[in-house]
Amino acid sequence: MLDVLAGFSTITVVVAVGYLLAWRGVLDEVAQHLLSRVAFFVATPALLLVILARTPLSGVLSPMLVASALSVVPGIGLWWLISRRWSLSTSDRVLGSMAATYVNSANLGIPVAAYVLGDVSLMAPVLLFQLLIFTPVCLSLLDGEQAGLRPRPWTLIKTALRNPITIGSVIGLVISVSQVHVPELVLRPIELIGNIAVPAMLLSFGVSLRLGPRPGAHGSSPLIATLVALKLVVQPLAAAAIGVAFGLHGHELYAVCVAAALPTAQNIFTLAMRYQRSVPLIRDAIFVSTFASVPVIFAISWIFHG
Repeated sequence: MLDVLAGFSTITVVVAVGYLLAWRGVLDEVAQHLLSRVAFFVATPALLLVILARTPLSGVLSPMLVASALSVVPGIGLWWLISRRWSLSTSDRVLGSMAATYVNSANLGIPVAAYVLGDVSLMAPVLLFQLLIFTPVCLSLLDGEQAGLRPRPWTLIKTALRNPITIGSVIGLVISVSQVHVPELVLRPIELIGNIAVPAMLLSFGVSLRLGPRPGAHGSSPLIATLVALKLVVQPLAAAAIGVAFGLHGHELYAVCVAAALPTAQNIFTLAMRYQRSVPLIRDAIFVSTFASVPVIFAISWIFHG
């Protein structure tokens, strides 16, 4: 459990550095946008390419993958139903759906899998679903509305194939499936660029906390509370119920529940910055869910292990 707390404290420190740099005037809104663009167009695609290229698919296509995928459905459905009371665009609703269900499976999920679950590969089903299905669909909807296009199937495919995050994920999956040997001379520079992704996201996030509206401003508190409740209550409960329905038990069911209880991923904030939609809301939902997820994960661990 101390290692889980260490993972959360690491994120907090980097975000705090971004906040302090903005407070001292070292980083401004231009720098914040630059960090987000570097993360979106270059670093994140490189990171996902390397992760998927090195992730063996054996054992990933399992009931755990199905349970992880289906656990997002109740949260998304409830969000679209509840958000009707607010005047939100399609892009706002799509980003809200991601904030309510898209877990931090990389920079938090991997340490949690290593130190809480005892096996990093248990996070692979979640990572695979989010990168290859959830993210491309959401990005296609965001790109489609920005371009004024209806979300038709062919439109979704075309917009997805033009998105750098999707491209990086697909290349990584092709390398993994084909088992092509990529020379380290090629892979290491890509990995080095990918290592920029998480620090850039966190620093940009910290700058936003200093320069953007204060958390809960503009009457967004009900929206934040809704998103956090969907993320940390509805999704873990849905994951538990679906996991049991698909025959999961013991450590596998525990892994699915812990993965569903992870907080909203920081890269959703990068998407909000990229499309300039719901930036304060997504920022605050990530901020609150990150800290609130700690007692939730501890509670799940206590339920399963006493």
